[in-house]
Amino acid sequence: MRAHRRWFSLTALSLLLAACTPGKAPQSSLEVAVKGLHSAALSDDGQFAAVGSIHHGGSLWRTRDGERLYNWNHREGELTTIFTADFSPDNNWAMTAGPHALVLWDMKEGKAVRYWTAPGEVLSIALSNDGNFALLGLSDHSAVLFDVIRGGVKRTFSHGNRVRSVAMSDDGRLAVTGSEDYTAALWDVASGKMLHKIQHEDDVQMVAISPDGRLAMSAAKYDKAVLWDTQSGSLVGEIPLGKENLHRGMRFTAAKFSQDGGQLLTGRPDQIVQLWDTRTIKLMDSWTLPKRDAWKPTSSAVISVSFDQSNTKYHAAASNGMLHVLKR
Repeated sequence: MRAHRRWFSLTALSLLLAACTPGKAPQSSLEVAVKGLHSAALSDDGQFAAVGSIHHGGSLWRTRDGERLYNWNHREGELTTIFTADFSPDNNWAMTAGPHALVLWDMKEGKAVRYWTAPGEVLSIALSNDGNFALLGLSDHSAVLFDVIRGGVKRTFSHGNRVRSVAMSDDGRLAVTGSEDYTAALWDVASGKMLHKIQHEDDVQMVAISPDGRLAMSAAKYDKAVLWDTQSGSLVGEIPLGKENLHRGMRFTAAKFSQDGGQLLTGRPDQIVQLWDTRTIKLMDSWTLPKRDAWKPTSSAVISVSFDQSNTKYHAAASNGMLHVLKR
């Protein structure tokens, strides 16, 4: 179902606000929800966005022209509350999770091809390249490898508290999980064996892994965010947030590695998107996303980021219902 869309040009006011904050303004912005989002997922190349609107249910958007391609709700005639979603790296499949169900979608036709009862409260999804498996972070203190084709749990990765974030390498061999038990863990997916564990000092709320599986990132509330080598488990370095930000509970709410692993794009709850060089862990660029209403004090969290097919553009989704194109 196609719907009316609105593109927003950068006004003098938004430019003035951006000048007072660290980072550039977006090149363009697109409204995908009137009030805000429960969730949003951007494909690895930034071409598509799956959003869970607070008032309008789920939908799939094409970012290049702002076209709403399909409504993605789990029951016909009902608006689903989409809590989390993910795309397969090849862009052939997408998965959405509601309060009690998982749905696999065919990206070419926009149709649901698999519907399963969720094995628990799903907090995060990482979908495999072929769409056959999904790594699910659950509130029952585990992450599970879910068989999307046959249904059921194939592998369980246990933690001591809720698993808030999960990620998989593109080949599906390695998985990273982040838990409220203050740890991030690297797993061999085939055997279920834990390969490395990174200890934090607070809830781990964000993890990411490079497409080739060589680098991982984990970030915790009131604690550091780090890059680490997945072969040795050793830390490559800390991504600086600043002591003042850490004391305020500042954290990363979105993260994505570039295809070659040389860059890391991160989002924060204060509308800031940052681009990092993973070799030097130096800040390469930053952007400040605008508010929907410049005169209100409310902020909006960055909930998904992605690289574009070009080397100079990036994408970000914010909790206030806006998608943004960023340019270096």
